Amino acid sequence: MARYWFRQKRFGYGATPSTWQGWTFTLLGMALLFAVVITGPHIRDNAMRALWMMLGIPAVLVTFCAVAHAKTEGGWRWRGGRE
Repeated sequence: MARYWFRQKRFGYGATPSTWQGWTFTLLGMALLFAVVITGPHIRDNAMRALWMMLGIPAVLVTFCAVAHAKTEGGWRWRGGRE
């Protein structure tokens, strides 16, 4: 039996953490995103700084969303709160 880390939101699109693994994964994702943004200005070469930001931020976000989607019970869809 698969153990889901996230549950569907009652209103809107997406998911919210429902277990300690989901909360830990969310905090880890935020920490990685923060690390990419904080280390960017310390890169002296402008081209490397731009490349770091243009590849680092999407890499963290896409990975986070893919894992969160896979670990959400019932998947993601728009919900109006009536279900």
